[in-house]
Amino acid sequence: MKIKQISVFIENKTGRLHDVAKVLSDNKINIRALSLAETSDFGVLRMIVDKPDEAVKVIKTNNFTVKITEVVAVEVPDKIGGLAGVLKIVDSASINIEYMYAFVEKKHENAILIFRFDKLGDVLETLKKKGLKILTEKEVLSL
Repeated sequence: MKIKQISVFIENKTGRLHDVAKVLSDNKINIRALSLAETSDFGVLRMIVDKPDEAVKVIKTNNFTVKITEVVAVEVPDKIGGLAGVLKIVDSASINIEYMYAFVEKKHENAILIFRFDKLGDVLETLKKKGLKILTEKEVLSL
């Protein structure tokens, strides 16, 4: 159950994040989760959106560099130790995390952890066997 995530490379200067958000807004594309990491000159904006393929088209049309990558969404209870429990399972299985970000799901008081793993195919089965709930793209987009 892989989820499409879009990554946009934006210049680290005033207004560029707004430019991307406006392009998505103007095209009625809803952002479900995001993370922004910066370097000295550029930032990487990672987003889960309700229409990823359409988002890529409109972002490219507006002269941004964008690509789609696959990530995994893991649901955990939103309580103390929720993240530590998942990371213990991932660590014990020797799974490398390239990056992650999280958000709280309002309907059921759970947290959703978005992971990018280096060996995505093997990871899904390992996490399921350990009892973790892996969300489908449809489930994430319906939150």
